[in-house]
Amino acid sequence: MQEDLLKRMGQLMVFGFHGKRMTPELKQMIHKYKLGNIILFSRNLEDPVQIRRLTGELQKEAKKAGHRYPLLICTDQENGAVRRLGSGSTEFPGSMLLGAAHNEKYTYEIARMTAEELKSVGINWNLAPVVDVNNNPLNPVICTRSFGANPQSVARMGEAFMRGMQEGGIVPTLKHFPGHGDTGTDSHLDLPVITHELSRLEQVELVPFRHCISAGADVIMSAHIYFPVLEKQYGVPATLSRNILTGLLRDRLRFQGVITTDCLEMKAIADRFGTARGAVLALRAGADLVMVSHTYEKQMETLDRVERAMRDGEIDMQAMTQSLARIDQLKKKYLNWNEALNIETISVAALEKHRESAERIYKEGITLVKNNVLPLKPRARTLFIYSEKLFISKVEDQQNHLSVFESIVRKVNPEADVVKLEEPSFDRLLKNIKSRQENYQAIVALTASLTENSRQIEIINQLHGTDHYPIVVIAGKSPYDIRFLPDVDAYLCTYDLNRTALNIAVRTLFGLENVSGSLPVRI
Repeated sequence: MQEDLLKRMGQLMVFGFHGKRMTPELKQMIHKYKLGNIILFSRNLEDPVQIRRLTGELQKEAKKAGHRYPLLICTDQENGAVRRLGSGSTEFPGSMLLGAAHNEKYTYEIARMTAEELKSVGINWNLAPVVDVNNNPLNPVICTRSFGANPQSVARMGEAFMRGMQEGGIVPTLKHFPGHGDTGTDSHLDLPVITHELSRLEQVELVPFRHCISAGADVIMSAHIYFPVLEKQYGVPATLSRNILTGLLRDRLRFQGVITTDCLEMKAIADRFGTARGAVLALRAGADLVMVSHTYEKQMETLDRVERAMRDGEIDMQAMTQSLARIDQLKKKYLNWNEALNIETISVAALEKHRESAERIYKEGITLVKNNVLPLKPRARTLFIYSEKLFISKVEDQQNHLSVFESIVRKVNPEADVVKLEEPSFDRLLKNIKSRQENYQAIVALTASLTENSRQIEIINQLHGTDHYPIVVIAGKSPYDIRFLPDVDAYLCTYDLNRTALNIAVRTLFGLENVSGSLPVRI
């Protein structure tokens, strides 16, 4: 019995790799350890043709290796700030924009279309939706990845996204249990601590999870966060806490599906416990899947450490039997070899429909928070300023969409000047503005998650202090930027910093579009 379980130990692992093709190391693990689950990042994904080739190659190898079910192949396609599919995929609105549209039908629609695009490239498991309640304006890692600050609204939107995934044939994942919305620390970099009492967690953080579990959640991802009220052993995060994964999630919330960890190479785990030891502790706590996303050496170390823990009785074999049964049940529900080996491509017409739907829903979510001066005149001289120094958390899409901003502005208003704050000419321009040597109808600043020491705040306040021109701000990511700029004349939130959102925002400034979103968070 023990030997049979050890032979299938790789079914408990979710591993990533580098490159656009299957590596020899990955091939070996699929055969020798029956590695059953793969995570893909932007580094693995180029365009639909390449992704289909890669996922097909992986599935063929698993079939050849005698796997009972196809591989679960996952990625983080939350949309908005965190999206892994690149060229040839649709820029769908992220969670907070959907929250600002306040319509579960739109959220379901976006999720269903996302599922179609994932399925068409052979990805069958999505690490979304985020159902964290973002009630901390200083949260560096969740922010617009959340549907908002209202627990009931997040619960409804989370269920709608989950259903869209499920009905599109993709495994959804609720994350990050028991809640990552009220942290001021990124768990990729350190261990966050949430000190709320249980009554508060019941009223806020746990609401979306409880709701979505009742609605049929398949997979829940744990958070690398320490909750003293739930775990008395100091510094033990939820991912490694039996009190949380088994006591709270399994026993109290009655979750019967698969529990996966977040990546165990994140510093909150790796620096304090070690990745391999963390995997053993997570399995003992009640996790079914442990994720090691990046490093082959750490993956092999994890396999070795878990195998020893199983042989030595450090990990309960009956619990592992139950975990493997849950994973098998999930695969049986969603996967079959025919689909895994014969991936159907999505049509050009379907992609065009997706693009049109995404644009329509963007207009429903982009939010005009404050307005004393709009619309601006489309042919009048206008100054647009922005900075290339963006705050981007480790989990976010690292592509810089600012490169398209100037072309978007000039297409809408050929008379506009577009200047980066880092350009040598900007200081001279600023001096001319202050001395009234420049003539603009307004100055528009594009921001992207300001921090209190951002130079942009100082510049915008200087420009506002001249009293010559109205100041308009497009908050291209975080809606909380207005906290640093309370006196601007107009404030527009796009929540997402991509071509579609920026184009609609610029057109809105000149009265060429109407947007109708309302804030899903308190600012």
